[in-house]
Amino acid sequence: MVGGGPGSFIGPVHRMAAELDGRIRLVAGAFSRDGGRNAQAARAWGVAADRTYGDYRQMLAAEPARTDGAELAAVVTPNHLHFEVSAAALKAGLHVMSDKPATLDLAEARELAGVVASSGRLYGLTHVYTGYPMVREAREIVRRGDLGAVRKIVVEYAQGWLSRPIEQDGDRQAGWRADPAQAGVGGCIGDIGTHAFNLVEFVGGARVTALCADLAAVVPGRVLDDDCNMLLRFAGGARGVLIASQISAGARNGLNIKVYGEKGGLTWSHERHSELVVDWLDAPTQVLHAGSAYLSATARTASRIPTGHPEGFIEAFANLYRDFADAIVAGRSDTGLVPGVAEGLRGMAFVETAVAASRAGLGWVPLEEAA
Repeated sequence: MVGGGPGSFIGPVHRMAAELDGRIRLVAGAFSRDGGRNAQAARAWGVAADRTYGDYRQMLAAEPARTDGAELAAVVTPNHLHFEVSAAALKAGLHVMSDKPATLDLAEARELAGVVASSGRLYGLTHVYTGYPMVREAREIVRRGDLGAVRKIVVEYAQGWLSRPIEQDGDRQAGWRADPAQAGVGGCIGDIGTHAFNLVEFVGGARVTALCADLAAVVPGRVLDDDCNMLLRFAGGARGVLIASQISAGARNGLNIKVYGEKGGLTWSHERHSELVVDWLDAPTQVLHAGSAYLSATARTASRIPTGHPEGFIEAFANLYRDFADAIVAGRSDTGLVPGVAEGLRGMAFVETAVAASRAGLGWVPLEEAA
């Protein structure tokens, strides 16, 4: 693991998720540039002192030379380090699982795609919501054509934790997200907007071809956007709405998606993640539950315990790691349902297109294929 030291939110999540199913074990790391914090993380996670490195470059030089060396690198740093660490790990012969977004900007994402292609290694991106059983069931319902042709998709991701300028008070999680040098050109849109964008394409099954974006830095003194509103057009003719906000005071982690077709619509909410509601045009509403025998095989295999027992964020994260481990062990050249570098490219193209269009007041603009 690179990053994830004390004070990190996402580092412990990656560690717990990776190890949940016994397919992956954390054996080495460069958790922090601060020696004390680095050692503290290693002790907490049972990593031997001789495999706790002061710099990720030292780790990538030493681990491949060991007979028991690491095979997979988890990249859990702020955005500005994603490319250089991921590329170095791939070139050193390791598979990579990176936190999102893939890179700081689109140019880096394009370069990373080339590194992945030439490395012969797998690259995964932790858009965690694709790991939830009922999100995968929603995807299957759309893919089977149960709703008919998709006409409209609405996704909202509302948080309120940045309603005040806490980055100015020393909050580390807010600090790097508000800094263009570490976060990139997008604030909220890069942090959670990319999740919403990935979800509409994952569930809806069609790519966004054009968007009309209105992004704003609402909190005084903030440089990067903290509120995003946009209209979408999809290949195939469907329309959509995407809202991502981190200044929606009182909102916690309000991610919701609705897909409407000719015959009915479906709704999934992160706050009721074990349910999927399907509203039919001419039939009673159905409420589907995670872990149930009537679900698709794709959704059933994403649950570890019987229906009615709660699973959540860590387990969804773990599904991505388990699927990734399966792909590595099987020697596959693809990551299956785990988002990969193609999704990373799409995400960065989405961020840069929306930010540029909003700043210039361009209205509708095409979302070009990221190649």
